[in-house]
Amino acid sequence: MSTPLLVTHLGQFPATTVSFNLAKGASLGAAVKAIEQAKNDIALPASFQIRFQGATLAFQSSLSNELFLILAAIVTMYIVLGVLYESFIHPITILSTLPSAGVGALFSLMITGNDLDIIGIVLLIGIVKKNAIMMIDFALEAEREGGKSPREAIFQACLLRFRPILMTTMAALLGACR
Repeated sequence: MSTPLLVTHLGQFPATTVSFNLAKGASLGAAVKAIEQAKNDIALPASFQIRFQGATLAFQSSLSNELFLILAAIVTMYIVLGVLYESFIHPITILSTLPSAGVGALFSLMITGNDLDIIGIVLLIGIVKKNAIMMIDFALEAEREGGKSPREAIFQACLLRFRPILMTTMAALLGACR
């Protein structure tokens, strides 16, 4: 009868370590889903536990905190914009552009079949916020110094800021394409 020379433990329990590398072009999220599916398919007894370690554990913990991080970023942006514009309303105006951008981004991801990632979310929030700031800044200046009504000021801002907004958005879009 042969026995192992060493029995590893995780906590108090005997443990076996199974490691894996990702195939080229594969995502960690897809690998975790495949492992979870394989675990369900082979119907392990209840006494067996599967725990991820290392980069996979960090990936899973980052996913659990993703919504909190996005909300914290939006609150931080509101505070910074409130200080910048010395107003409670203008930050809301700028941040009100985020939901429609988010819906458009999710729709695009559904059409293309791509996965959602935190880097893309941060990039989207940054670009949309920058575009709104460009228009609001220009409109506030036209309203204060040019004596225009708010409606005329934002219309002029839209006309004059369209090209720079389109250029930076296209540069980011084409830079994100692989």
